[in-house]
Amino acid sequence: MRNGNGQNQQGNQQYQQCQNNYQNQQNHQNSNQGYQEPQNEQFVSRTMILAKGQMKRLRAVLEERVEIHGRGNFPTISTKLINLIRCLRQHMGSVQVEARDVRLNGGAASFVASSDDFSYADLDLIFPIQIDEESDENVEKQIFDAIRDSVFMTIRELMPDNIGKEKFDFETLKDVYIRKMIKVSTDNDKWSLFSLNNEYGRCIELKFVNKMRRQFEFSVDSFQIHLDPLLNELDECEQKKITIESMYGDVQQAMTHLHERLIDTVKPEEIRGGGLLKYCHLIIRGYKAAKPWNCRKLERYMCSRFFIDFPDLISQENKLRNYLDSHFGTSFNGATYDQWSSSGSDTDSEASTSQATTSSLLVTGQAKYDFLMLLYRVIDESTVCLMAHERNMSLNMIDRVAFQLSMQCYTPPNFSSGSSTPPRTTLFYLPPDAATWIPVI
Repeated sequence: MRNGNGQNQQGNQQYQQCQNNYQNQQNHQNSNQGYQEPQNEQFVSRTMILAKGQMKRLRAVLEERVEIHGRGNFPTISTKLINLIRCLRQHMGSVQVEARDVRLNGGAASFVASSDDFSYADLDLIFPIQIDEESDENVEKQIFDAIRDSVFMTIRELMPDNIGKEKFDFETLKDVYIRKMIKVSTDNDKWSLFSLNNEYGRCIELKFVNKMRRQFEFSVDSFQIHLDPLLNELDECEQKKITIESMYGDVQQAMTHLHERLIDTVKPEEIRGGGLLKYCHLIIRGYKAAKPWNCRKLERYMCSRFFIDFPDLISQENKLRNYLDSHFGTSFNGATYDQWSSSGSDTDSEASTSQATTSSLLVTGQAKYDFLMLLYRVIDESTVCLMAHERNMSLNMIDRVAFQLSMQCYTPPNFSSGSSTPPRTTLFYLPPDAATWIPVI
């Protein structure tokens, strides 16, 4: 890999190649050679009313206690999700920013919609806001700054009462409790995101959206549940009619895909990164393509968009490592643990927070390795926008990350109190062409 101007020139050439190939794919997307998007010949609906069983799941999610972990010696904030929403709405009102409604999105919304007891890690909340089209940049900045203040006021109010929380300014709270902050302002996108820190990977993401071109990747993660009717009277939720909406366009079809564990999407070229990493993640979790005959064409679209958005090796590796950390676990004393929630129930397919044992670590590591090997295969077989040596450089990077993962030393934490015995360390090795890991010591 070349450095300096040589690397930039290579990245620009790779970006231009992907753009040209991507444009050719778009020109043929309606022909027999392109990716066939779902065709709905009869009337379909984007929304439906939650059933009784789904309402029970929704109530369990809203009443679940969530944790926002502080860095250093700062205390952990523990509160019910419903109380966090109410507090944030109140502070948004105090800074004269009104959210049209509140929506539950992501894995938690899919959990509510599903009839299966599967695990989820992400808690995404969407707050649609209004910004006039004719507003100048100063007005837009004032609105997003007010939203930022409301988030920090909410964090400060939810902190324990016995620590003198009034003395902490917003910059301190940002450094301690916020994992990432993003603001996007373009012609097609105008939104901000705050990810509240959780050491177990269960970060709460607060999205304040004026407009967002793409709000989902695949049909199974396209659900948004409107929460406003429950914010004041959660105790009577069984008597209320709560709407679930699929941004995929057909809520019944999206439900079918969720229950049958099928992968489908529309306009994959609009997904940042093409949805490539999420696609591989779904495959190793037992999902399969809803249209197998179009699978290869879909993979080509995803690979092309991935290399457009991440044209150099550094950005590709950063994206890959961040995805592994966010979706397969988080660092804890040098080891990596899978932290998923199924709202109180453990599942057979994924490790739970109550079982951070050597075997669960091995399962997590094996899942990461399977994910990387599948990603390697998809890029190797479906990338058409790169030259051979450029593709090989990306493949070598994935292979290197997988090798580093296979050689990691997992050290389970010692949860027993009063024990002076150091925890046992087990080193696992994955031989070439092997399907399972072998304990060495």
